[in-house]
Amino acid sequence: MDAALADVSRRSGDWLACRPGCTQCCVGVFAINQLDAARLQRGLRKLEAEAPERAAVVRQRARDAVWRLSRNFPGDPATGVLGDSEECVEAFENFGNDEPCPALDPQSGLCELYESRPVTCRVFGPPVRSEGGLGVCELCFQGASSEQIAECEMVADPDHLEAQLLAEVEKRSRKRGETIIAFCLAE
Repeated sequence: MDAALADVSRRSGDWLACRPGCTQCCVGVFAINQLDAARLQRGLRKLEAEAPERAAVVRQRARDAVWRLSRNFPGDPATGVLGDSEECVEAFENFGNDEPCPALDPQSGLCELYESRPVTCRVFGPPVRSEGGLGVCELCFQGASSEQIAECEMVADPDHLEAQLLAEVEKRSRKRGETIIAFCLAE
């Protein structure tokens, strides 16, 4: 995935507005799978070993977010697992849209867990195909034609390794379902 991102960054050039300190994609809750959660938790453990004070601040921001979000959490607030019922999915559409990511350092605008960030964070910005078509960050590709955008399309997981790794993590951890960053970092 990192190689795909490096390739799309090279092909996109100045069209890609993503730079250190841009926090457009760091506000608003989104679902992550258990593989993303495991990556984030491993990244936080690494930060705890290298910079315990910074890690403690990240964990506290996560706990504060869980406290704010638990009341209306569309799932099980005890486990942090999002519900998959139609009602929960609908409630999640407007859930936590103004909530900053706990890994975001509000002073520097940088991600404290950048190397361990979820797939959604890794692919935000470049053009990525989904069921809805070719999506791109609203700050990127300003003035670009549809053809120019399509020429920079990113294929995030061409070998489909993420699904295999997710199945392994879920089997090993016995945790299933999606969660959000705050819950996985507050543990």
